[in-house]
Amino acid sequence: MLLLLDGLEKYMIPCVNKKIFGVECLGCGMQRATVHLFTGEFAAAFKVYPAIYSIFFLLTVIFVNFFVKFKFDYQVKIGLIILNALVMVVSYFIKMSHFT
Repeated sequence: MLLLLDGLEKYMIPCVNKKIFGVECLGCGMQRATVHLFTGEFAAAFKVYPAIYSIFFLLTVIFVNFFVKFKFDYQVKIGLIILNALVMVVSYFIKMSHFT
């Protein structure tokens, strides 16, 4: 399994925004962070894309909510979406401030 994941980096989709404008987008690093996450490199996954854990948690809540309905599920999902957006924007601005 690890050998399969190690070879994935050459098949990753390039960022169109970065290719055209030369600037990373809010999603840059998500693919690499996912590979790091599945290979057990948790700190590297966070360093590459800090929102990977909040996105993973949101997707887990959505998946579980398909099978188990719970009170205030809509509010929880909206709250997690807002949290993800904030983490993505803040980490993007931190990343961009280090490039200048």
